[in-house]
Amino acid sequence: MKLVIASLWFAVSLGCVSAPQVVVVDRATALEEQAGGSFDELERKLIRKGISPHPVPFTPEQLEALGIRPEDISNTSELTEADRVDRLLRQRCLGEGRDGLLVETPDACTGAADPEEMAQLVERGNRARMQLWKWMQTERPKASSDQVRRAWKAAHDVGLLCGGWRQREDGSWEAKTC
Repeated sequence: MKLVIASLWFAVSLGCVSAPQVVVVDRATALEEQAGGSFDELERKLIRKGISPHPVPFTPEQLEALGIRPEDISNTSELTEADRVDRLLRQRCLGEGRDGLLVETPDACTGAADPEEMAQLVERGNRARMQLWKWMQTERPKASSDQVRRAWKAAHDVGLLCGGWRQREDGSWEAKTC
């Protein structure tokens, strides 16, 4: 009898104890979906952008800091004449003479350079400079050709690239410091 009462009491106590009612919501409400918006197109663009390879722009100074010489990776056929002259000035194969003309300086040259290309660049560059000086002389007829050339050279020296090879007034050569 005691066993029956104990079992009855156990059954009643189990029937009274129940788990609390839990509601699981697996989706946002319509208002939450409208407020949150849909970014499917933006996500697809970001994924495509992250996957597709593209060049990273670097300045020549950043490439040199990484140990890569910009002239090594560039196609010289895409360089302008001014770019080639600048490269040769930096390599000390060409120099800015004290008279304002380009000068070949093969003894100081630190890199490989095509002598024929250098001769053509010097010839064209010097011809262009002399034509410019002649035009400047017509614009300022009271100034002598020497004054025009010195004024041009002073302005040109300011814009000369860092490390460019140039001749001092005493005839010696130096790399421009910046």
